[in-house]
Amino acid sequence: MTVKLALIGAGRIANVHADAITANPDATLVAVTDPCAEAAEKLATRTGARVATPEDIAADEEIDGVLICTPTSTHADLIETFAKAGKHIFCEKPVDLDLARAQQVVTIAQTAGVKLMLGFNRRYDPNFAAARQAITDGKIGAVEMVVITSRDPGAPDLSYARTSGGIFRDMTIHDLDMARFMLGEEPVSVSAHASVLVKQELADIGDFDSVNVILETASGKQAVITNSRRATYGYDQRVEVHGSAGVVDVSNFHENTVRIGNADGFATAPLMNFFMTRYVPSYAGEMKEFVACIKEDRAPATTGEDGVVALRIANACVASVRDGKRVKI
Repeated sequence: MTVKLALIGAGRIANVHADAITANPDATLVAVTDPCAEAAEKLATRTGARVATPEDIAADEEIDGVLICTPTSTHADLIETFAKAGKHIFCEKPVDLDLARAQQVVTIAQTAGVKLMLGFNRRYDPNFAAARQAITDGKIGAVEMVVITSRDPGAPDLSYARTSGGIFRDMTIHDLDMARFMLGEEPVSVSAHASVLVKQELADIGDFDSVNVILETASGKQAVITNSRRATYGYDQRVEVHGSAGVVDVSNFHENTVRIGNADGFATAPLMNFFMTRYVPSYAGEMKEFVACIKEDRAPATTGEDGVVALRIANACVASVRDGKRVKI
């Protein structure tokens, strides 16, 4: 069985997913839709897919699933539309900025009997997955503390930031999911701190660019997340998990592994500078999972409910900053 897929959206992330689909021998990209006809046509030409309307895709019985790669404000309505059309759904995070609406469409997908997979791609990064496997295998004993560092090379433009839901729902949400993945327990409380140190215009729209989060589980495990919208040295992505019998960590990726040593010391290549180069294997991995869960008729590894939980924690982070205190989740 070859899984036939359609892309809803033809922008930057849609092109990444298109590459992952065309590289997967069990999947075929058959249709693309986007309000920008030029973008849709360009992607369709590059991949051999056809340009279609959302209505055509929903009505096409040969299409097994769709990938929603559109602005956040459209996610919930599109999930509802395609779930009711019987299409399996892959959706970029978050499900929606409103928690009740997010839960509503997750329930709609469940009632419709379709798969709903959330794009928490970092779980599918081979290195983070290997770290999680080391934990599962007991190589570091019981998990006690998780430290996640995630810093972007630069701040987003204001037009994007205004509709993103803010740093906690847009950027930190990936790390909140990673914390759940590594802790193996659900956080029950959060303390968050935020400021504007990089791009002062973000303060004008009520957003931040520099945040720290401490999550706690019922058993006392802790996860510390550090986010910044500035990293002059490249895309900074690190995870360390400390356990009762050891530690496992994932370091940054450089453009190459060459080291040059001389009288001045050792020099290495710069870090990868963009999420679409750092996480290429993870995008391929999550597409492999989406296709496999359709073929095998099983739930995906990252579900719509995972999206709801991560959004709930992100909202608690916002409340913690607003109220200046620890917040129960």
